[in-house]
Amino acid sequence: QVQLVESGGGLVQAGGSLRLSCAASGRTFSDNAMGWFRQAPGKEREFVAAINWNGGSTLYADSVKGRFTMSRDNARNTVYLQMNSLKSEDTAAYYCAARLYHTLNQRRDEYAYWGQGTQVTVSS
Repeated sequence: QVQLVESGGGLVQAGGSLRLSCAASGRTFSDNAMGWFRQAPGKEREFVAAINWNGGSTLYADSVKGRFTMSRDNARNTVYLQMNSLKSEDTAAYYCAARLYHTLNQRRDEYAYWGQGTQVTVSS
C-alpha cells in the first residue's frame, strides 16, 4: 500500500521557519516528480512547489518563490519543504503529492498519490 506521510507542521510566528517532510512507503518514488500543495479554509488546493525525479529541477508558486525551498533525498524516499520568512497568508494544510512521471508539474490532476496533510499556522 502506497503511503505519503507529511510531518513538521505546527504553529509559528510570522517571520519564522518550518521544515516539512514527506516520507513515502509502499513503493519507491526515486523516479517520480513530487509536489507540495496547500489548502486554506474556504479555498481551493493550490500549487506550492514541485521537484523532478533527481532533484535537478524545481518549480515554485510566485507567492513562495525566494522563501520556500523544496528538496529530496531519494535514498530515504523523502521530500522536504523548507519554509522561511513565513507570513500569515501561508497558513494552510500542506499536502505532499507524487506523480507517475519524471518531470515536474504544477497541476493537481497530474499527481496520482497524495498524503493526508500537515497543518501550518502562522500567527501575525
